[in-house]
Amino acid sequence: MVGVDLFCGAGGMTLGAKLAGIRVSFAVEADVRAAATYALNHPEVELFAGDIRDVNTLLQAPVGESTVLFGGPPCQGFSTSNQRTRNRANQKNWMFREFIRLASLWRPDWLVFENVKGITETDSGSFLQAILQSFTDIGYTVTHGVLNAADFGVPQKRQRLFVIGSAHGASIHLPAPTTRRQIAVGAVLSDLPDLANGADCDILPYKQDTRSSFVRQLRDGEETVSGNLVTRNAKFILTRYKHVPQGGNWEDIPRRLMRNYRPGYECHTGIYHRLDPKKPSVVIGNYRKNMLIHPTQDRGLSVREAARIQSFPDSYVFSGSIGFQQQQVGNAVPPLLARAVFQSITAGQQ
Repeated sequence: MVGVDLFCGAGGMTLGAKLAGIRVSFAVEADVRAAATYALNHPEVELFAGDIRDVNTLLQAPVGESTVLFGGPPCQGFSTSNQRTRNRANQKNWMFREFIRLASLWRPDWLVFENVKGITETDSGSFLQAILQSFTDIGYTVTHGVLNAADFGVPQKRQRLFVIGSAHGASIHLPAPTTRRQIAVGAVLSDLPDLANGADCDILPYKQDTRSSFVRQLRDGEETVSGNLVTRNAKFILTRYKHVPQGGNWEDIPRRLMRNYRPGYECHTGIYHRLDPKKPSVVIGNYRKNMLIHPTQDRGLSVREAARIQSFPDSYVFSGSIGFQQQQVGNAVPPLLARAVFQSITAGQQ
């Protein structure tokens, strides 16, 4: 099966597709920094680093080989943490039309559309209904639902919407959970280097060997690991961290230390959240802005720690400044979750 990845970002969905045996041949990404990371890790894929609205032709698949078009249009406008722009006026909320346009142009055998769960709620669900109707209008049989990454071997509770379309009327069910016991972050991070606030030495040796099969899979025999970069927080931020227990959040910080917030302030529960080593992580989104705290160290997460929690292998390298690397990791689709979705398609092909 040959695949095309639209809005590919750093390449989480492409990696998941490749793990499911799909040969990804073409990808599109407008952000130059994410495109650089994608090209670095997927050099065999032809990459269009530009505006998807300028794409008017896709690859010519070999005769007899099935095809899949996949991708996740920008989702910030659908996020439940972005209430100001969760409406029809946000132009980014309409980028899914480019996915439909190219699906109509290429006519692949399969479509896989991914987005945040919030799209099911935006504008009373009208955006989701528009997407489903658009798939049907261009001739695809549609299956859709919300999956939790933690049910598919990812150490993170991250819910994502997936829509699968078949050009041949096939009835494909979303994958059933593959993990009987969810993976906790403690073991996932235990072998990575101890780091200080503001750590900036990119490549370091592992701290120790690991007994975790998940970690052994991601290490894949590597002796050193990159991405040991941590945001340098101000001292008053570090003081706040010390008050947050494992599994706690901003509500555990004394009010006298939060005076820069307005009186009677309220934050969502993901702000100043310290990860619980005995549980899967909360969502790795904009983890620098949310001030996600390491389970045992009073600092933010490193790029590699966040990438681990997203299920990227340690050999996967992120490019650009630390801020852009953090954004790429946080925006990505967890590869192991994507793999499960693509496997539900490839299994139906056999």
